[in-house]
Amino acid sequence: MRGRGRTTWWRRGGRAAVVTAVLCAVAALPGGIAAGSEPGTYAFAPDALRVTGAASPADAPRLTPGRTYRSSLPRNGRLYYRLDLATATTTTYVPVTAVPPAHATVTATDGIRVSVQDASGSSCANASALFGAARSPRPVTALAEREPGRTLCPGAGTYYVRVERVDSGTAEAAQRWDLEIKPVTEPRLTKTGPTTAPRWDSASPEPLAGDPRDRTGGAGFVTAAPLGEGVWRTRITPGRTLFYKVPVDWGRQVHAVAELDGSTSGHGYVGGALNLSLYNPVRGYVDDASLGYTGTRKPVALAPLPPVEYTNRYAVLSGESAMRFAGDYYLVVHLSEQMAGTFGQGPFEVTLRVRLDGQAHGGPGYAGRPVPDDVFTLTEQDREAAATGGSGGGDTAMKALAVGGIGAGTVLLLVLGVWTVTARRAQTRVSAQKPTA
Repeated sequence: MRGRGRTTWWRRGGRAAVVTAVLCAVAALPGGIAAGSEPGTYAFAPDALRVTGAASPADAPRLTPGRTYRSSLPRNGRLYYRLDLATATTTTYVPVTAVPPAHATVTATDGIRVSVQDASGSSCANASALFGAARSPRPVTALAEREPGRTLCPGAGTYYVRVERVDSGTAEAAQRWDLEIKPVTEPRLTKTGPTTAPRWDSASPEPLAGDPRDRTGGAGFVTAAPLGEGVWRTRITPGRTLFYKVPVDWGRQVHAVAELDGSTSGHGYVGGALNLSLYNPVRGYVDDASLGYTGTRKPVALAPLPPVEYTNRYAVLSGESAMRFAGDYYLVVHLSEQMAGTFGQGPFEVTLRVRLDGQAHGGPGYAGRPVPDDVFTLTEQDREAAATGGSGGGDTAMKALAVGGIGAGTVLLLVLGVWTVTARRAQTRVSAQKPTA
């Protein structure tokens, strides 16, 4: 009777109760399935290690390639982190994503600057990321690198990552910006090849036509929704940022167009209303484009980009140089907060037209493995997920949990725990209602 009672309880709605409880628990966690539901929310990697940057190199905490870190940055100050590089022939990439608070006041020239320095304080390379004309707070990513043979820092040893604010002096001094840092390493090739960028057709391709399919974006790099060639549709509210990942093989060429639908309410003009950005597999900036909006449907397109090739790193233009390895390329869509005051809270419909040209081929022969080892690798499952939007089986609740970043083991323990407690309570209530002899 006891077993049948629990089975009956499960069939009568216990399963729904467990799933609801699990989803509520997940939504309450950082980076859970509710991430990105409000403007300014960013889905940090759930396994990110908390680390506090130091005010000087001497106290800098160590960063290990392949791990993801979470930190924060004050307005008036610069922070240091340490990299211990064992080999002189490995290229190291350090992307830093800065996330200002929702509704923070920012200007077009506010942002962050990231640099890699050697032990003597000499700069190997630096990069900046700014908010631009939209003046809308959003996640911005800057990447600095240490590339042997092409920087002032060719050797192995201790290096430092410096992260600092770039601002106009008008932002709120008390606000800190959260940071996500994910160092990546790329090994050298087994043999030396060409050291010049290949020639390619730079003509703008025709955008894809056809009926759009719905695909909601993620709230961060780690929860980016897979997106393949095709016409896609989503809805976005002012202040939100959506992340998509497009698998691009060696030899393939990606082109993207975003169209902001017309508005039936409000009138006026919003500069930088919609921003479309592209980042490469190590989160390095490739290109971006933004559009001014008057309430009528309008498209914006990324500049033509070369097919993915290892030797693109020798290109003069930074956007072409960034197309240097296969893997997931990230399309990031942001709708300016300024839209709310002029055209209302939305949501607004956005159509994405993604085109992939060129013939895929094998990659270069690396003398070792990158870290993480799958960063430049694509699988058939990746390509299938990009085409269909699937995540490899399981019901909707479990897929939501997976997107939220919670491991299968944790999900199982959570489900079993909630099920056991709830079932026992239900059985206790049933037993208490039985007539006594």
